[in-house]
Amino acid sequence: MGARAVLPGHRDRRHPSGAARAAIGHLTASPTFRYSVGRVLQAIPTILLVGVANFLLLRLAPGDMADVLAGEAGAATPEYMAQLRAEFGLDQSIWVQFYRYATRLVHFDLGYSFRYNATVFDLIIGRLGATVLLMAVSITIAMSLGVLLGTAAARFRGTVFDELISIVSTIGFAVPLFWVGMMAIVLFSVRLEWLPIGGMTTLGAPEVGWVNHLIDMVRHLVLPATTLSIFYIAIYARFARSAVLEVSQLDFVRTARAKGISEARILLRHVLRNALLSIVTLTGYQLGSMLSGSIVVETVFAWPGLGRLAFDAVAGRDFNLLLGIFFCNSLLVILMNVIVDLGYAWLDPRIEVHS
Repeated sequence: MGARAVLPGHRDRRHPSGAARAAIGHLTASPTFRYSVGRVLQAIPTILLVGVANFLLLRLAPGDMADVLAGEAGAATPEYMAQLRAEFGLDQSIWVQFYRYATRLVHFDLGYSFRYNATVFDLIIGRLGATVLLMAVSITIAMSLGVLLGTAAARFRGTVFDELISIVSTIGFAVPLFWVGMMAIVLFSVRLEWLPIGGMTTLGAPEVGWVNHLIDMVRHLVLPATTLSIFYIAIYARFARSAVLEVSQLDFVRTARAKGISEARILLRHVLRNALLSIVTLTGYQLGSMLSGSIVVETVFAWPGLGRLAFDAVAGRDFNLLLGIFFCNSLLVILMNVIVDLGYAWLDPRIEVHS
């Protein structure tokens, strides 16, 4: 076939322009891009090992979905139980089940939930947004208030204010999240009637515009996000206090004071920015535990996220759904740790990213 003619003034869209090729080449040649790709490739064996560990641990738990369905029915014959196990593939040996699970995992097929009569992927995608919203708001509240309180405690070290923050942080460590959530419901929802008891939106509310819908969602988000952030506010306050005190004793801070720079500028431009490196590291480690804490908070407040879905999957012995949730949680934690690593270079220009 002959060459395709290109009209004057028109560019062949099948091939990128010189500027586009240069931009793509610059992106792929950057250390940050190569480092990100390398971290993703390193994470693949970790994700597969996590999937294998989740499968083996869940299979050690007593009972299965057939037992749950039989219990819900009130009684079941051995023939009916055998039929259920054959339908769910539970009559096969554990190694056959593992082979099928590993084959699906390699092809990113999370399986099927017989209880919900839907694919695990669709169920997770439907709940993922609510959990990400809850975690994002909670971690923002925890970091903001925790760093503020910790910095203030370090600035006024040895005073009554420092002791008060230490006492409040200890209480935040000790109080269980489910108790805080129930007390918040009793006070702010039942007694004062300021905030809704649970859910993500008001059921049956008329559609009156996106602004009112957003306000309604924010009102439902206040209690679960605040409850989930209390424990992490205490952690960040303690950690920020130690980090600020440590950085304040370094030579470059004393040099800045000797030059006559104001204490406020030293704190904001020199001390706090360097102390944030340790706090960012802490954030990467806390994401996994926050996912665990969201199970309790989402259950207490009936928040329609992955935590509530995981709790229902445990109660129903829906192992396919549980494995899918654990797998996606592992992906989320690894992704956030990569983002945290890349954040170092932004906070401290002395740190270089190498592939």
